[in-house]
Formats: sequence, structure tokens, C-alpha cells
Amino acid sequence: MSETTVDTLVLGAGAAGMMCAIHAAARGGRVMIIDHARKPGEKIRISGGGRCNFTNLYTAPQTFISNNPHFAKSALKRYTQHDFITLVQQHGIAFHEKTLGQLFCDGSATEIIDMLLAEMARAGVELRLETSISAVCKTDTGFDVELCQYGQSTRMSCRNFVVACGGKSIPKMGASGFGYRIAGQFGLKVTDTRPALVPLTFSEPVLAAFEPLAGVSADAEVSCGKAAFAEALLFTHRGLSGPAILQISSYWRETAPIMVNLLPGREVFGELKSMRKGHGRKAIATVVGEFLPNRLAGYVCENAGITGNLADLSDKALMAISAAIGQWQVYPVGTEGYRTAEVTLGGVDTQGLSSRSMQAKQVPGLYFIGEVVDVTGWLGGYNFQWAWSSGWAAGTAIAETGNG
Repeated sequence: MSETTVDTLVLGAGAAGMMCAIHAAARGGRVMIIDHARKPGEKIRISGGGRCNFTNLYTAPQTFISNNPHFAKSALKRYTQHDFITLVQQHGIAFHEKTLGQLFCDGSATEIIDMLLAEMARAGVELRLETSISAVCKTDTGFDVELCQYGQSTRMSCRNFVVACGGKSIPKMGASGFGYRIAGQFGLKVTDTRPALVPLTFSEPVLAAFEPLAGVSADAEVSCGKAAFAEALLFTHRGLSGPAILQISSYWRETAPIMVNLLPGREVFGELKSMRKGHGRKAIATVVGEFLPNRLAGYVCENAGITGNLADLSDKALMAISAAIGQWQVYPVGTEGYRTAEVTLGGVDTQGLSSRSMQAKQVPGLYFIGEVVDVTGWLGGYNFQWAWSSGWAAGTAIAETGNG
């Protein structure tokens, strides 16, 4: 079995892994990235509808979820969204803000991948695809790693081993819990993991009621506990989706309800009451249809058990309609799971990592970055920024030790 020696071996040719490799190689040293996929950056390629929502202008520590909310501050502060935007501009990639600070490529997500590959080539990073790890063990000088490529086994020795293989989301792309198993092998704890930024599912009776609404979208404020997001909501054949639902899924837990305000910022009861004189002969569903999509208006009125013309409805009935619109409480029974989840919530416990370098405190030379770590961003480019920032932090730390 042949053996190769590198200074730094990065597991995962995704956003965090490529970013780390670029900076780890900045001061010399042999850096290699390995990935089981046939192409690098597959999650980048499919993100943002193929245009890659590569960061968010409003990135801040409070836009991330973690058992240790302070952990992400160091990396995010030292490598900001503005730093990554500068890199994008240097490569001449045109982009635009879509909404809520979300930045997308004007062209294709592949521009971001090509940018990272160009930076890797400039830094001398080696990329080995369709390569998996069979085993890894600690040595006096670093790590011994057994690799498999095209059915052939090789050995790799390295001073630094960086785990950047993501979480469990989207298994069809090869995602698994492998990074968590490596963490466990070396004594690091892993917090509970679950699908996040994922559509919510419902019981059969609720789904039957939703069926006529499939494809209907509406701006809404969706809340669960203290968390609330005002974005679009989408009815599907499987339940509820859309940005507001994906956001709240990271906070929702089994048996808990979610609260939906279909007309945030509106005083619906007062508006309906004032409309009674001029629109009294209209059916209540027709009147509500002036506020909401018609199919949704019909569902709201039916759900509230209110029918008839507006003029014939009492204040109590109008209050019921108002509550059905602004305080709609619904109980999900689950999520669509890792199959469609954009990210994995939870991961390698940050208590075992340095927030400055992302290195394992008890295992010198072992680093965890990106989604595999218990840091999960909101929808809208935040998780990519965590990949850039954590990758930069680890790569810079490695380069500073002279062991790039």
C-alpha cells in the first residue's frame, strides 16, 4: 500500500473545506482536500436555485443557533460577510441582493465554485475526488489516514486533519454522520442532531384540509415559542414550506404548535368592522379574499366556522375570523427529514473546540469546521458565511503554525 505525506488533509470539498485549504496553504506546506463526490462544491452548486445565496449582509451571532451562542462570534468577527464579498468582487462575479440581505450570483452558483478552485490552484492545494476514508488514527506527529479511491487503498500521513464533511442533510448527495463518528472516535461530544431549514408535515386530517391549498403562497409571520419569522409561507401536498416555515423548523420540537399570522401588521377586526357598511352584501370569504389569496380565504373562513354575508356577522364572528387569520395555531407532526433539510441542527459540541482556531482542545492538529459543528444559521446565506468564517479561522490558524 503506497503512502503519501501532506502537512494538512481536509476531509470535504465543500464551502468550509475549500475555504480552509486555501488559507492553510497560504504560507506554503502541502495541503490536500479529499471528497467522495465526483465534483467539488455540490451543495454550493444546488444552493439558491442554482445561483448560490453565498452570504447575508446582516450576518451576526444572533442569526445562529448553538448550545453555546458565543462560540461563533470569534470567527464571524474576524472573517466577515464583507470580507467574502470583497473576494467575490475580486473575481468579477456579479451579484445582487434578493431580499433581507440575501446575496445571490447574477449568473450561476458554479461561479463561486470556480472562484474557490482558482484560489486553491493559486495556493497550490491538491484536490482528490471520488476518495473516501476507511480509517484515521492519531500518531506522535499527526495522523495516519487510510484512503480508498477507485477500489484501491492508500495511506496518508498528515500533521493536521480537518473535518469539513458537513452533516446529515441531503443523503442522496452522500451526506452522512461520518464527521460525528470521527469526533466520537477522538473523544469529542456530539450534541443531538436533527433536520433543520426543512418543511413541516402534518397528520392526515390536516393534510386533507390543506390539499385544495397546494401551491398557495402568502406572506406571514410564523412563530414557535420566542422565535418568529416574517417571510413567505407555502402550502404543499405534504404540508407547509416556504422561507417562514423553513426558518421556524429550526426551533420547532415535536408536540409543539406553531402560530401563524397571515396578515402581520394588520388590524383585521377593525378593517372588517369598518367594511361592513360599504361591503355588507359580500360573502365573508369574498371580503377576506381581498386580503388573502382566494383559496386561502375560503379555508380561513371554513376553519373558523363562519359563513354568510359581512353585514349579517356580529362583532364576535368578526373576532373569530380575525383570530383565524392572525392567531392560526397548527400542530405539525414532523418534518420531511434529512432528505430535504438544507442543514443539520446540532453537531460537534463546541465545548471541545477552540473558537479561534476550530481545533479540538484535547487533540492537537484535529479541526472541525462548517456544518459538522454545532453552529446552525438561519435561512438566507448565513450557513455559507459560517462555512467561510470557520474555514478561514482554521486555515489561518494552521498557516500561522507553519504547518500548512
